Amino acid sequence: MLGSKRIVVGVCGGIASYKAVELVSRLQQAGALVDVILTEHAEAFVRPLTFSTLSHRPVYSNLWEPSGKAAEIHIELAEEAELLAVVPATANTIAKLAQGTADNMLTAVALATRAPLLLAPAMHHHMYTHPATQANLDVLRARGAIIVEPEVGRLASGEVGVGRLPDTPLLLGAISIALGRTGDLAGRRVVITAGGTQEPIDPVRYVGNRSSGKMGYALATEARDRGASVTLISGPVALDAPYGVAVTRVETAAQMRDAVMEATREADVLVMSAAVADYRPAHVAVQKLKKEGQGGAQTSGLGDGFSLDLVRNPDILGELASLFNEQAGEHGTRRTLVRVGFAAETTNLVSYARAKLAAKRLDLLVANDVSRADSGFGSETNKVLLFHANGEMEDLPLLSKTEVAARIWDRIVPMLPSA
Repeated sequence: MLGSKRIVVGVCGGIASYKAVELVSRLQQAGALVDVILTEHAEAFVRPLTFSTLSHRPVYSNLWEPSGKAAEIHIELAEEAELLAVVPATANTIAKLAQGTADNMLTAVALATRAPLLLAPAMHHHMYTHPATQANLDVLRARGAIIVEPEVGRLASGEVGVGRLPDTPLLLGAISIALGRTGDLAGRRVVITAGGTQEPIDPVRYVGNRSSGKMGYALATEARDRGASVTLISGPVALDAPYGVAVTRVETAAQMRDAVMEATREADVLVMSAAVADYRPAHVAVQKLKKEGQGGAQTSGLGDGFSLDLVRNPDILGELASLFNEQAGEHGTRRTLVRVGFAAETTNLVSYARAKLAAKRLDLLVANDVSRADSGFGSETNKVLLFHANGEMEDLPLLSKTEVAARIWDRIVPMLPSA
Protein backbone atom coordinates (compact mmCIF):
# COMPACT_ATOMS: atom_id res chain seq x y z
CA MET A 1 0.00 0.00 0.00
CA LEU A 2 2.86 2.40 0.72
CA GLY A 3 4.87 1.56 -2.38
CA SER A 4 5.39 4.57 -4.69
CA LYS A 5 3.12 6.76 -2.55
CA ARG A 6 4.13 10.42 -2.38
CA ILE A 7 4.09 11.38 1.29
CA VAL A 8 5.10 14.68 2.84
CA VAL A 9 6.10 14.37 6.48
CA GLY A 10 6.03 17.58 8.48
CA VAL A 11 8.12 17.56 11.65
CA CYS A 12 7.45 20.12 14.37
CA GLY A 13 9.68 21.30 17.20
CA GLY A 14 9.11 18.92 20.07
CA ILE A 15 11.13 16.24 21.84
CA ALA A 16 9.02 13.58 20.09
CA SER A 17 10.52 14.66 16.76
CA TYR A 18 13.17 11.97 17.17
CA LYS A 19 10.44 9.37 16.52
CA ALA A 20 9.84 10.92 13.12
CA VAL A 21 13.30 9.71 12.12
CA GLU A 22 12.28 6.06 12.36
CA LEU A 23 8.96 6.80 10.69
CA VAL A 24 10.65 8.35 7.65
CA SER A 25 13.06 5.44 7.47
CA ARG A 26 10.25 2.86 7.58
CA LEU A 27 8.22 4.71 4.95
CA GLN A 28 11.21 4.84 2.63
CA GLN A 29 11.93 1.15 3.18
CA ALA A 30 8.30 0.38 2.28
CA GLY A 31 8.81 2.07 -1.09
CA ALA A 32 7.20 5.44 -0.39
CA LEU A 33 8.64 8.66 -1.84
CA VAL A 34 9.06 10.80 1.27
CA ASP A 35 9.64 14.55 1.41
CA VAL A 36 10.40 15.99 4.83
CA ILE A 37 9.57 19.52 5.95
CA LEU A 38 11.04 20.77 9.22
CA THR A 39 9.78 23.73 11.14
CA GLU A 40 12.42 26.14 12.39
CA HIS A 41 12.24 24.73 15.90
CA ALA A 42 12.31 21.10 14.72
CA GLU A 43 15.87 21.69 13.50
CA ALA A 44 16.89 22.31 17.12
CA PHE A 45 16.01 18.70 17.91
CA VAL A 46 16.92 16.77 14.72
CA ARG A 47 19.23 18.02 11.99
CA PRO A 48 18.08 18.04 8.32
CA LEU A 49 20.98 15.78 7.35
CA THR A 50 19.46 12.94 9.37
CA PHE A 51 16.23 13.05 7.39
CA SER A 52 17.85 13.58 4.00
CA THR A 53 20.12 10.58 4.60
CA LEU A 54 17.16 8.33 5.42
CA SER A 55 14.69 9.67 2.84
CA HIS A 56 17.26 10.01 0.02
CA ARG A 57 15.53 13.31 -0.71
CA PRO A 58 16.17 17.00 0.01
CA VAL A 59 14.77 18.35 3.26
CA TYR A 60 12.83 21.61 3.26
CA SER A 61 12.48 24.14 6.03
CA ASN A 62 13.03 27.77 5.03
CA LEU A 63 10.12 29.33 3.15
CA TRP A 64 12.01 32.62 3.05
CA GLU A 65 15.36 31.49 1.64
CA PRO A 66 16.91 34.23 -0.56
CA SER A 67 16.75 32.49 -3.96
CA GLY A 68 12.96 32.49 -3.97
CA LYS A 69 12.84 28.84 -5.05
CA ALA A 70 10.94 27.85 -1.91
CA ALA A 71 7.86 29.64 -3.22
CA GLU A 72 7.86 27.32 -6.22
CA ILE A 73 8.83 24.23 -4.23
CA HIS A 74 6.07 24.55 -1.67
CA ILE A 75 3.42 24.55 -4.41
CA GLU A 76 5.08 21.56 -6.09
CA LEU A 77 5.12 19.64 -2.82
CA ALA A 78 1.50 20.54 -2.15
CA GLU A 79 0.28 19.43 -5.58
CA GLU A 80 2.21 16.15 -5.73
CA ALA A 81 1.54 14.97 -2.18
CA GLU A 82 -0.86 12.09 -1.68
CA LEU A 83 -0.75 12.60 2.07
CA LEU A 84 0.54 15.28 4.42
CA ALA A 85 1.45 13.72 7.78
CA VAL A 86 2.50 16.06 10.59
CA VAL A 87 4.46 13.99 13.11
CA PRO A 88 4.75 15.20 15.78
CA ALA A 89 2.18 17.98 15.63
CA THR A 90 2.75 20.59 18.33
CA ALA A 91 0.07 22.80 19.86
CA ASN A 92 1.55 25.79 18.04
CA THR A 93 1.36 24.18 14.58
CA ILE A 94 -2.10 22.76 15.27
CA ALA A 95 -3.28 26.29 16.07
CA LYS A 96 -1.73 27.64 12.87
CA LEU A 97 -3.33 24.93 10.76
CA ALA A 98 -6.73 25.54 12.32
CA GLN A 99 -6.48 29.27 11.62
CA GLY A 100 -5.08 28.86 8.11
CA THR A 101 -1.82 30.60 8.90
CA ALA A 102 0.93 30.08 6.30
CA ASP A 103 4.04 31.62 7.84
CA ASN A 104 6.49 28.75 7.29
CA MET A 105 7.14 26.01 4.75
CA LEU A 106 5.00 23.41 6.50
CA THR A 107 1.91 25.55 7.03
CA ALA A 108 2.20 26.99 3.51
CA VAL A 109 2.21 23.46 2.03
CA ALA A 110 -0.70 22.48 4.29
CA LEU A 111 -2.76 25.41 3.05
CA ALA A 112 -1.95 24.75 -0.61
CA THR A 113 -2.41 20.97 -0.72
CA ARG A 114 -5.61 19.04 -1.36
CA ALA A 115 -4.08 15.84 -0.03
CA PRO A 116 -5.47 14.29 3.17
CA LEU A 117 -4.02 15.76 6.35
CA LEU A 118 -2.94 13.46 9.17
CA LEU A 119 -1.90 14.89 12.52
CA ALA A 120 -0.19 13.05 15.37
CA PRO A 121 -0.24 15.48 18.32
CA ALA A 122 2.49 15.22 20.95
CA MET A 123 2.92 17.62 23.85
CA HIS A 124 2.58 18.05 27.61
CA HIS A 125 -0.76 16.74 28.81
CA HIS A 126 -1.96 20.13 30.07
CA MET A 127 -1.26 21.64 26.63
CA TYR A 128 -3.08 18.80 24.88
CA THR A 129 -6.15 18.95 27.10
CA HIS A 130 -6.33 22.74 27.04
CA PRO A 131 -9.66 23.92 25.56
CA ALA A 132 -7.83 25.92 22.88
CA THR A 133 -5.95 22.88 21.59
CA GLN A 134 -9.05 20.70 21.70
CA ALA A 135 -11.08 23.36 19.87
CA ASN A 136 -8.41 23.61 17.18
CA LEU A 137 -8.40 19.84 16.76
CA ASP A 138 -12.19 19.87 16.45
CA VAL A 139 -11.93 22.47 13.68
CA LEU A 140 -9.41 20.34 11.81
CA ARG A 141 -11.49 17.17 12.25
CA ALA A 142 -14.50 18.98 10.84
CA ARG A 143 -12.42 19.78 7.75
CA GLY A 144 -11.54 16.12 7.32
CA ALA A 145 -8.19 15.89 9.07
CA ILE A 146 -7.27 12.52 10.53
CA ILE A 147 -6.14 12.80 14.15
CA VAL A 148 -3.98 10.06 15.61
CA GLU A 149 -4.72 10.37 19.29
CA PRO A 150 -1.69 10.60 21.60
CA GLU A 151 -1.10 7.90 24.16
CA VAL A 152 -0.96 8.05 27.92
CA GLY A 153 2.60 7.58 29.12
CA ARG A 154 5.69 9.14 30.58
CA LEU A 155 6.30 12.57 29.05
CA ALA A 156 9.50 14.56 28.61
CA SER A 157 8.64 16.52 31.75
CA GLY A 158 8.78 13.32 33.77
CA GLU A 159 5.04 13.42 34.40
CA VAL A 160 2.64 10.72 33.25
CA GLY A 161 -0.35 11.75 31.18
CA VAL A 162 -1.89 11.94 27.74
CA GLY A 163 0.34 13.51 25.10
CA ARG A 164 2.86 10.81 24.19
CA LEU A 165 3.44 10.23 20.47
CA PRO A 166 2.51 6.65 19.48
CA ASP A 167 5.25 4.33 18.32
CA THR A 168 6.10 3.90 14.65
CA PRO A 169 4.02 0.75 13.88
CA LEU A 170 0.84 2.53 14.96
CA LEU A 171 1.76 5.65 12.96
CA LEU A 172 2.40 3.49 9.89
CA GLY A 173 -1.01 1.91 10.35
CA ALA A 174 -2.70 5.29 10.55
CA ILE A 175 -0.89 6.46 7.42
CA SER A 176 -1.91 3.29 5.57
CA ILE A 177 -5.54 3.84 6.53
CA ALA A 178 -5.42 7.44 5.35
CA LEU A 179 -3.96 6.42 1.99
CA GLY A 180 -6.43 3.56 1.59
CA ARG A 181 -9.63 5.53 2.05
CA THR A 182 -10.31 5.36 -1.69
CA GLY A 183 -9.01 1.81 -2.15
CA ASP A 184 -10.83 -1.01 -3.91
CA LEU A 185 -12.44 -2.13 -0.63
CA ALA A 186 -13.59 1.34 0.44
CA GLY A 187 -17.05 1.16 1.94
CA ARG A 188 -16.94 -2.64 2.26
CA ARG A 189 -17.34 -4.52 5.52
CA VAL A 190 -15.20 -7.60 5.89
CA VAL A 191 -14.93 -10.22 8.61
CA ILE A 192 -11.76 -12.27 9.04
CA THR A 193 -11.07 -15.08 11.48
CA ALA A 194 -7.54 -15.85 12.61
CA GLY A 195 -5.53 -18.09 14.87
CA GLY A 196 -6.55 -21.38 16.45
CA THR A 197 -9.20 -22.18 19.02
CA GLN A 198 -8.58 -23.67 22.45
CA GLU A 199 -11.08 -26.23 23.76
CA PRO A 200 -10.69 -26.59 27.54
CA ILE A 201 -10.07 -29.92 29.23
CA ASP A 202 -9.78 -28.33 32.67
CA PRO A 203 -8.84 -24.83 33.89
CA VAL A 204 -5.21 -25.45 32.84
CA ARG A 205 -5.20 -27.72 29.77
CA TYR A 206 -6.86 -27.47 26.40
CA VAL A 207 -7.12 -29.15 23.00
CA GLY A 208 -5.67 -26.83 20.36
CA ASN A 209 -3.44 -26.55 17.31
CA ARG A 210 -0.30 -24.76 16.17
CA SER A 211 -1.89 -21.87 14.26
CA SER A 212 -0.07 -18.57 14.87
CA GLY A 213 -2.72 -16.31 13.32
CA LYS A 214 -0.15 -14.58 11.08
CA MET A 215 -2.06 -15.26 7.84
CA GLY A 216 -5.33 -13.93 9.23
CA TYR A 217 -3.68 -10.82 10.66
CA ALA A 218 -1.99 -10.17 7.31
CA LEU A 219 -5.39 -10.48 5.59
CA ALA A 220 -6.92 -8.02 8.05
CA THR A 221 -4.11 -5.50 7.58
CA GLU A 222 -4.33 -5.70 3.79
CA ALA A 223 -8.11 -5.23 3.83
CA ARG A 224 -7.73 -2.25 6.14
CA ASP A 225 -5.15 -0.71 3.82
CA ARG A 226 -7.57 -1.06 0.91
CA GLY A 227 -10.22 0.95 2.71
CA ALA A 228 -12.40 -1.78 4.24
CA SER A 229 -14.05 -1.67 7.62
CA VAL A 230 -12.52 -4.77 9.18
CA THR A 231 -13.66 -7.02 12.00
CA LEU A 232 -11.01 -9.52 13.04
CA ILE A 233 -12.25 -12.45 15.11
CA SER A 234 -9.13 -13.83 16.71
CA GLY A 235 -8.32 -16.89 18.73
CA PRO A 236 -5.48 -16.68 21.27
CA VAL A 237 -2.36 -15.46 19.44
CA ALA A 238 0.87 -13.64 20.30
CA LEU A 239 0.24 -10.81 17.83
CA ASP A 240 -0.62 -7.15 18.28
CA ALA A 241 -3.96 -6.04 16.90
CA PRO A 242 -3.59 -4.09 13.65
CA TYR A 243 -4.28 -0.39 14.16
CA GLY A 244 -7.76 0.60 13.01
CA VAL A 245 -9.12 -2.96 13.00
CA ALA A 246 -11.96 -3.99 15.33
CA VAL A 247 -10.81 -7.14 17.12
CA THR A 248 -13.11 -9.65 18.82
CA ARG A 249 -11.22 -12.06 21.05
CA VAL A 250 -12.49 -15.62 21.39
CA GLU A 251 -11.10 -18.88 22.70
CA THR A 252 -13.39 -21.73 21.71
CA ALA A 253 -15.00 -22.81 18.45
CA ALA A 254 -18.45 -22.13 19.90
CA GLN A 255 -17.43 -18.57 20.77
CA MET A 256 -16.01 -18.11 17.28
CA ARG A 257 -19.20 -19.42 15.73
CA ASP A 258 -21.32 -16.91 17.68
CA ALA A 259 -18.97 -14.04 16.86
CA VAL A 260 -18.98 -14.90 13.14
CA MET A 261 -22.77 -15.16 12.99
CA GLU A 262 -23.11 -11.74 14.61
CA ALA A 263 -20.35 -10.01 12.64
CA THR A 264 -21.54 -11.24 9.22
CA ARG A 265 -25.03 -9.81 9.54
CA GLU A 266 -24.04 -6.74 7.53
CA ALA A 267 -20.75 -7.95 6.04
CA ASP A 268 -19.74 -8.18 2.39
CA VAL A 269 -16.94 -10.73 2.81
CA LEU A 270 -16.04 -13.47 5.26
CA VAL A 271 -12.53 -14.94 5.18
CA MET A 272 -12.29 -17.96 7.49
CA SER A 273 -8.54 -18.31 7.91
CA ALA A 274 -8.76 -19.50 11.52
CA ALA A 275 -7.84 -23.08 12.35
CA VAL A 276 -11.03 -23.97 14.19
CA ALA A 277 -10.89 -27.14 16.29
CA ASP A 278 -13.10 -29.86 14.85
CA TYR A 279 -13.69 -31.43 18.26
CA ARG A 280 -13.93 -30.41 21.90
CA PRO A 281 -13.89 -32.40 25.15
CA ALA A 282 -17.33 -33.73 26.02
CA HIS A 283 -16.78 -32.86 29.68
CA VAL A 284 -14.71 -30.02 31.13
CA ALA A 285 -13.26 -30.56 34.60
CA VAL A 286 -14.05 -27.83 37.09
CA GLN A 287 -10.68 -28.22 38.78
CA LYS A 288 -7.26 -29.14 37.40
CA LEU A 289 -7.06 -32.88 36.71
CA LYS A 290 -4.52 -34.62 38.92
CA LYS A 291 -2.55 -37.77 38.28
CA GLU A 292 -4.09 -39.16 41.44
CA GLY A 293 -7.61 -38.80 40.03
CA GLN A 294 -9.00 -35.77 41.90
CA GLY A 295 -10.25 -33.81 38.95
CA GLY A 296 -13.93 -33.35 39.60
CA ALA A 297 -14.95 -34.59 36.13
CA GLN A 298 -16.30 -37.85 34.79
CA THR A 299 -12.83 -39.33 34.75
CA SER A 300 -10.52 -41.02 37.18
CA GLY A 301 -7.81 -38.43 36.53
CA LEU A 302 -4.79 -38.47 34.27
CA GLY A 303 -3.15 -41.60 35.53
CA ASP A 304 -1.02 -43.64 33.15
CA GLY A 305 -3.63 -44.02 30.41
CA PHE A 306 -5.80 -40.90 30.37
CA SER A 307 -8.74 -41.03 27.94
CA LEU A 308 -10.60 -38.00 26.61
CA ASP A 309 -14.07 -38.17 25.08
CA LEU A 310 -14.53 -35.67 22.23
CA VAL A 311 -17.62 -34.30 20.52
CA ARG A 312 -17.89 -32.36 17.26
CA ASN A 313 -17.72 -28.58 17.25
CA PRO A 314 -20.07 -26.42 15.16
CA ASP A 315 -19.33 -26.36 11.42
CA ILE A 316 -19.26 -22.59 10.95
CA LEU A 317 -18.82 -22.53 7.17
CA GLY A 318 -21.33 -25.35 6.74
CA GLU A 319 -23.93 -23.45 8.74
CA LEU A 320 -23.28 -20.26 6.81
CA ALA A 321 -23.62 -22.13 3.52
CA SER A 322 -27.18 -23.02 4.42
CA LEU A 323 -28.07 -19.59 5.77
CA PHE A 324 -26.70 -17.57 2.89
CA ASN A 325 -27.85 -19.82 0.10
CA GLU A 326 -31.38 -19.87 1.48
CA GLN A 327 -31.15 -16.13 2.30
CA ALA A 328 -33.10 -16.80 5.49
CA GLY A 329 -32.95 -18.76 8.72
CA GLU A 330 -33.02 -18.32 12.44
CA HIS A 331 -30.88 -15.17 12.13
CA GLY A 332 -33.13 -13.57 9.54
CA THR A 333 -32.56 -12.56 5.95
CA ARG A 334 -28.99 -11.69 5.05
CA ARG A 335 -27.48 -10.04 2.03
CA THR A 336 -25.03 -11.70 -0.32
CA LEU A 337 -21.78 -12.65 1.38
CA VAL A 338 -18.59 -13.64 -0.41
CA ARG A 339 -17.23 -16.61 1.55
CA VAL A 340 -13.58 -17.66 1.53
CA GLY A 341 -12.29 -20.73 3.34
CA PHE A 342 -8.88 -22.16 4.18
CA ALA A 343 -7.70 -25.76 4.13
CA ALA A 344 -4.53 -26.67 6.01
CA GLU A 345 -3.54 -30.19 4.98
CA THR A 346 -0.56 -32.53 5.22
CA THR A 347 -1.55 -34.94 2.43
CA ASN A 348 -3.89 -35.17 -0.59
CA LEU A 349 -4.05 -31.38 -0.65
CA VAL A 350 -5.85 -30.96 -3.98
CA SER A 351 -8.53 -33.60 -3.46
CA TYR A 352 -9.31 -32.50 0.10
CA ALA A 353 -9.42 -28.84 -0.94
CA ARG A 354 -11.81 -29.46 -3.83
CA ALA A 355 -14.05 -31.50 -1.56
CA LYS A 356 -14.18 -28.72 1.05
CA LEU A 357 -14.84 -26.07 -1.60
CA ALA A 358 -17.88 -28.01 -2.83
CA ALA A 359 -19.18 -29.08 0.57
CA LYS A 360 -19.08 -25.58 2.03
CA ARG A 361 -20.25 -23.92 -1.23
CA LEU A 362 -17.42 -21.40 -1.05
CA ASP A 363 -16.51 -18.69 -3.53
CA LEU A 364 -12.80 -19.29 -2.98
CA LEU A 365 -10.70 -21.73 -1.02
CA VAL A 366 -7.06 -21.21 -0.03
CA ALA A 367 -5.15 -24.43 0.59
CA ASN A 368 -1.65 -25.03 1.87
CA ASP A 369 0.49 -27.96 2.96
CA VAL A 370 1.34 -27.20 6.57
CA SER A 371 3.88 -30.00 6.72
CA ARG A 372 6.23 -27.79 4.66
CA ALA A 373 8.73 -25.83 6.74
CA ASP A 374 8.22 -22.71 4.61
CA SER A 375 4.43 -22.61 4.75
CA GLY A 376 3.45 -24.26 8.00
CA PHE A 377 1.99 -22.69 11.10
CA GLY A 378 4.12 -19.83 12.40
CA SER A 379 6.19 -19.32 9.25
CA GLU A 380 6.61 -15.90 7.66
CA THR A 381 5.93 -17.29 4.17
CA ASN A 382 3.20 -19.37 2.59
CA LYS A 383 2.84 -21.59 -0.46
CA VAL A 384 -0.84 -21.76 -1.38
CA LEU A 385 -3.21 -23.07 -4.02
CA LEU A 386 -6.33 -21.06 -4.81
CA PHE A 387 -9.46 -22.99 -5.74
CA HIS A 388 -12.27 -21.01 -7.40
CA ALA A 389 -15.95 -21.94 -7.42
CA ASN A 390 -15.80 -22.41 -11.22
CA GLY A 391 -13.22 -25.19 -10.84
CA GLU A 392 -10.15 -23.12 -11.67
CA MET A 393 -7.04 -23.76 -9.59
CA GLU A 394 -4.15 -21.30 -9.20
CA ASP A 395 -0.75 -22.42 -7.96
CA LEU A 396 0.92 -19.39 -6.37
CA PRO A 397 4.68 -19.31 -5.76
CA LEU A 398 6.17 -19.17 -2.29
CA LEU A 399 5.41 -15.66 -1.01
CA SER A 400 5.43 -13.70 2.20
CA LYS A 401 2.13 -13.90 4.03
CA THR A 402 1.67 -10.19 3.37
CA GLU A 403 1.93 -10.80 -0.37
CA VAL A 404 -0.35 -13.86 -0.17
CA ALA A 405 -2.94 -11.67 1.55
CA ALA A 406 -2.69 -9.13 -1.27
CA ARG A 407 -3.17 -11.86 -3.91
CA ILE A 408 -6.21 -13.22 -2.08
CA TRP A 409 -7.87 -9.81 -1.90
CA ASP A 410 -7.06 -9.26 -5.58
CA ARG A 411 -9.22 -12.35 -6.29
CA ILE A 412 -12.00 -11.36 -3.89
CA VAL A 413 -12.57 -7.79 -5.09
CA PRO A 414 -13.97 -8.78 -8.54
CA MET A 415 -16.45 -11.11 -6.80
CA LEU A 416 -18.11 -8.23 -4.97
CA PRO A 417 -21.30 -6.75 -6.39
CA SER A 418 -21.20 -3.11 -7.44
CA ALA A 419 -21.46 -0.83 -4.45
